[in-house]
Amino acid sequence: MIRQPRSLLSVAPGLGRAVRTLAPALTLAALVSCAQQGDFGRPKAGVWNSLIDTTGTVAAGERGGPASASPLTDDEQDLRNRAWRFLMPAITHEAFLDILANLTRARVLPPTWRIDEPARYHDALLGEGFRSPVSRYRRLTDDAVADARLIPAFASLAARVADADARRLRSLPFAKTLDDWDVRQAVMRVAENRCLVAWVRLETGVRLDAYRYALEHLFAEAPEASAAESERALAMLAGRRPLLDPILPPDAATRCGLLPAPAPAAVAGPLVVKG
Repeated sequence: MIRQPRSLLSVAPGLGRAVRTLAPALTLAALVSCAQQGDFGRPKAGVWNSLIDTTGTVAAGERGGPASASPLTDDEQDLRNRAWRFLMPAITHEAFLDILANLTRARVLPPTWRIDEPARYHDALLGEGFRSPVSRYRRLTDDAVADARLIPAFASLAARVADADARRLRSLPFAKTLDDWDVRQAVMRVAENRCLVAWVRLETGVRLDAYRYALEHLFAEAPEASAAESERALAMLAGRRPLLDPILPPDAATRCGLLPAPAPAAVAGPLVVKG
């Protein structure tokens, strides 16, 4: 039985506040936010997608997040394009969720409103578009393989952007014509880049968990020989995901506000040695 999704606003009250605050921008963006996928998991170029991204930068800045008005380098633009696939749902039959996902990907909405539900991908596979068990396994395999194949190129690009950012930061103290605003824009762009990579690294783990959940439940529901190929695809994805680990420190997602900060550890009492 396919579980019924809970109300988004009931499980994520922060989303309701964000929607009310950004209502004018959402009214326009929601009409055009069903972006179509282009090649290599990137969105198709278009004026509307650019408008949504611009709106997202403004919204992120209003929330106090890193937001730079500086122009993007070619590598930075490509990094954002390649991140698109990992920040959008792998599959969903709910148009409203597609809209919200694209607005979140563009930072019009904060990423923290989303509730990770590994079952959602499995439930989508049970939808009307995948009536045959074999077709469900095939879609799972295709999604996992596509993700795995895109990770090396994204990791290489992210490392190149990180190296350029390090050189950018080292140059700032020696610049004589930059004012405080210029310096802030440069620093904010570095933060943007780092947090984008942290977000993709986080989402690849979320997707892998969803794929594993789907495979285990599909096999329990309808065992098929196709499951072996799906298992190999998941192993491929799990093997390539660590390519993103060396680029940023382990706590980058928390420092970027993508995950809640861990609760402070309790202070241990004095150690008493009994004689």
